[in-house]
Amino acid sequence: MKKTYIKFRCSIYEKKLLRKRAERAGLSLSEYCRSCAFGHTVIERLTEEQTEHYKMLVKYKGNFTRIGNMSRKHNPKLATEVEQLAEEIRTHLYNFKRAKQ
Repeated sequence: MKKTYIKFRCSIYEKKLLRKRAERAGLSLSEYCRSCAFGHTVIERLTEEQTEHYKMLVKYKGNFTRIGNMSRKHNPKLATEVEQLAEEIRTHLYNFKRAKQ
C-alpha cells in the first residue's frame, strides 16, 4: 500500500509528455515515474493498428515460405527470391519482437 507522496516540479510540456508516455505504456503517471526512477525498462503497448500489421507480416512470411517451397522444383530462381523475401520479413519480425522486450 502506497501512502507517501513525492512531488517534483516540471514544465507543462514535460507533464504532458510524461502523461502521454505513461498512457502508451498502459501505466498510470505514478507507476510510470516510479518505473523510470528505479531504472526499469518501460515498454510501450502496441496499438491495435500495430498489432494488426504484425499479424499481417507473420501471415505474409508464412505464405512466402510456402510459395518458395512449392516452386522450388519448377522455378529455382523464383523460389530463391521468394525465400529471401520471407527471410527479410522474418528478420524484421525478430527485430520488432526484440525491440518490444
